[in-house]
Amino acid sequence: MKQGIVRLLFSGVIVLASCDRESNTDLNFGDTGVISAVELQISDEAELISEDIMGIAEDVYATDEISTVSKNNYRSDFLPDCAIVTTVTTDTSKEKTIAFGEGCELPNGNVVSGTMYLSYNKDMGLATKTVELVLENFTFNGVAVSGGASVVRTGATEGANPKGMASWSFEGVWPEGEATSFEGNRTREWIEGYGSGSWGDNVFLISGSGTHTNRAGKTHTKEIVEPLRKEWSCRFIVSGVLRISRDGNTASLDFGDGTCDAKGMLTDAEGNIEEVTLRRFSKK
Repeated sequence: MKQGIVRLLFSGVIVLASCDRESNTDLNFGDTGVISAVELQISDEAELISEDIMGIAEDVYATDEISTVSKNNYRSDFLPDCAIVTTVTTDTSKEKTIAFGEGCELPNGNVVSGTMYLSYNKDMGLATKTVELVLENFTFNGVAVSGGASVVRTGATEGANPKGMASWSFEGVWPEGEATSFEGNRTREWIEGYGSGSWGDNVFLISGSGTHTNRAGKTHTKEIVEPLRKEWSCRFIVSGVLRISRDGNTASLDFGDGTCDAKGMLTDAEGNIEEVTLRRFSKK
């Protein structure tokens, strides 16, 4: 296990590629003033990668936290048997290795491989704790992803839900070699399912902002104006609104009314509305 494992010094790239490589090869994303549906599909795919990485980290940390607080041998059913978690305890910290081998399918259907490292203070009684994360030889649905995150974690208290305030930056390479970047600062509030041991009833509300630079070098700023609702029983965001800005142009993306689907409504600066399909890793 790597000691002093991670600090958020990563300026990152997540490589995002089109599901239809041939039809999108010649697109110059961002050359026009309009923020297109194709741009949003690629950007949204980056967020899916980040959300699942942070979800894995949160699940592993919470398993340790809940076991300590409840004094029971708590076990989450989110990670499949192909994910091997080992722990090394030092004088001050817990260093966890989550090894996915050459390919491990998560309950939501996404396939990961490689290794994730977590490090945090071993005193589980602390009200606030920083969890640091780094990836090694890690892939997500075939995308090679590296980089790290730092999460300030507050546990459940009377009248308050557990929260993770995360800053992350990842770097990745698609098999085709296309490159973009994605960084974010977001708060994930665990509003349902904490401590149940069943991954399917976990629900999070996500707030914050981030940036995404597409493969043409155009940077989008994304701000959550209505919290995004992430239900682990669904591989998509089911509700909430994002505001996206690029080169002085703005658009908003409404993820819907709670239905589990890959659809969103894109509204441009002139009020034109278009239904878009997101999460292009999905086979649905």
